[in-house]
Amino acid sequence: MPREMPRKMSAIPRLAIAAACLAAAVAPGAPSHAAEHAGTGAGPAPWKFDTSVSPCDDFYQHVCGVWMKENPIPPDQAAWGRTNELSEGNREKLRQILAAASADDPHRPAEQRQIGDFYASCMDEKAVEAKGIAPLQPELARIAAVKSKAELPPLVGRLHQIGADVLFGFSSEQDFKNATAVMAIASQGGLGLPDRDFYLKGDPKSAEQRAAYAGHVERMLALAGETAAQAHADAAVVLELETALARAALDAVSRRNPANLYHKMSRRELAALTPAFDWDGYLAALQAPPMPEINVTEPAFLQAMDRLIAANDLPRLQTYLRWHLLHAAAGVLPAAFVDESFAFYGRTLAGAKELQPRWKRCVAMTDGALGEALGKVYVAQAFPPEAKARTRAMVAAIEKSLQTDVTTLSWMTPATRQQALAKLHLIANKVGYPEVWRDYGKLEIVRGDALGNALRARVFEFARQLGKIGRPLDRGEWGMTPPTVNAYYNPLMNDINFPAGILQPPAFDLARDDAYNLGAIGVVIGHELTHGFDDSGRQFDGHGNLADWWTPADAKEFEQRATCIADQYSGYTAVGDLKLNGRLTLGENVADNGGARIAFMALKTDYKGNLPAAVDGLTPEQRFFVGGAQLNCENRSPEIERLLALTNPHSPHRYRVDGVAANMPEFRRAFGCQAGARMVRPNACRVW
Repeated sequence: MPREMPRKMSAIPRLAIAAACLAAAVAPGAPSHAAEHAGTGAGPAPWKFDTSVSPCDDFYQHVCGVWMKENPIPPDQAAWGRTNELSEGNREKLRQILAAASADDPHRPAEQRQIGDFYASCMDEKAVEAKGIAPLQPELARIAAVKSKAELPPLVGRLHQIGADVLFGFSSEQDFKNATAVMAIASQGGLGLPDRDFYLKGDPKSAEQRAAYAGHVERMLALAGETAAQAHADAAVVLELETALARAALDAVSRRNPANLYHKMSRRELAALTPAFDWDGYLAALQAPPMPEINVTEPAFLQAMDRLIAANDLPRLQTYLRWHLLHAAAGVLPAAFVDESFAFYGRTLAGAKELQPRWKRCVAMTDGALGEALGKVYVAQAFPPEAKARTRAMVAAIEKSLQTDVTTLSWMTPATRQQALAKLHLIANKVGYPEVWRDYGKLEIVRGDALGNALRARVFEFARQLGKIGRPLDRGEWGMTPPTVNAYYNPLMNDINFPAGILQPPAFDLARDDAYNLGAIGVVIGHELTHGFDDSGRQFDGHGNLADWWTPADAKEFEQRATCIADQYSGYTAVGDLKLNGRLTLGENVADNGGARIAFMALKTDYKGNLPAAVDGLTPEQRFFVGGAQLNCENRSPEIERLLALTNPHSPHRYRVDGVAANMPEFRRAFGCQAGARMVRPNACRVW
């Protein structure tokens, strides 16, 4: 988890990125080993099990208990797990690449100069402090210079270009019902807190966080030069306007249904929907390509935004815009702004104790701005061809298992089964890195201009996104950079994507046997494949179009089975008296359960004859479940537990392990668990 809560790059729903699987949903069990330090196979050190807990009682604690005790959360983190270890290792590799590229050598290749100068400028803290807030003054002056509300749309366009999330989100996306076409998309946005419910919930903790947020806004405005009295009054204005936007926003569960987010409108219809906002002026400021139609994902939200503009005087709206500009730029402003931003987003909301070292923040910024230029060097150093080949082989085996699963499901009728198999056969697999690297040649990076570089990079990316509108779809594009420790499924592309960053130990280890790797990265692969058939993904066909290919009977059966999963996870406690929202996490939980099952099927079919019978006292089946569980080992602060329970579609890692294992008879058999054990659910849930 980043040190500081990441700001949204866009308020667009991004259905395309339908699932990050940093940890696999795997299962618990009762290994036949007795030694506390039995290992899981080849590796630098044997794994330590918590033998005070039976794997049939709490598999997560059994596998992760010792690790959790020995690996407390570092002060610059809000959570710490095995994937954080992997991310830290990747970050160090990137640091070394950037340190070498940042040498001020005029003979460097162009891409190395770009990544090196961006990083060197970010790291030059003395220069940033010496300049103060002066580099941001031209943008602040734009806000101050507005004389009427009629001048707001071009200003909003400029703020969107430089990454300030004001009023609404705007970008490009494939047409939900014609996935070969790319169109404009306008969405809800404009909030400084993580989710609408932070503004609307009436519990004491939410009220406390809103008060803390108002205090944070006040201090940031004061740092920018406002008097104490003015900053206090302006913070109240910001909270009032954002609360009005939050009241009109769709909740996170409703936004999981793509049918709720598709409202194609002509430019004339959009103008009629929001008469106080001049879309022609907004789009002209962006130099946007022709866009006769726009998908307005939440029409009621844009209507409320329009009413907010009409009902508030210009100075109040300027205050709101000024705050969001400061918020968006805070990471590359002097330390006082960085520290204040961390104090609220990192410490208050996430529970981290210390700001990350500057080099970590600068590595992350460089990856965000020039990710494929940096990723090209990273891949050459960290991702050998054999890793790509072995991953592809696992993908093929797990896809075959999913085909077998779909073919043999007792609850699915032939008509729906035929469509499901057609979709499966159309899924594209992307492993490691793009086939064609992104060209950053038009992005100007100036050594010594940290803020300018960050803003120009955002303008470059915003223009790149808008430039897709009306042009042929690029099916080779990636939504994550190569060093990213994550993976995703894109329903509009119908593809699964595994960056080189996650294809490293402990998620994927060339030195370990296939049973371990199938339990770790194999379950991640299965997870992403299953996303194509979760409650949201199942609404898209094999070509990426929003289309109903289910018979009514099969759709009803799916919903009944999905409801079992939702109810199961809604019974789990996140932190204190806060329960998980099983509907918010439904897609990820369906993918966790299905992914583990089809990866295990691959273990028993494609790989069984090639595996050693036992390694360190563990059978192949036990190594599979242990491999997945240990990837999920994690400690979290109470603050981040609460934040994620309210906003994140993934369940806590403990339940991604135990919740899946308790539904799998395969786990039960692997560890000899008896009826009545905690890890044996009497009414196990299963969708796929």
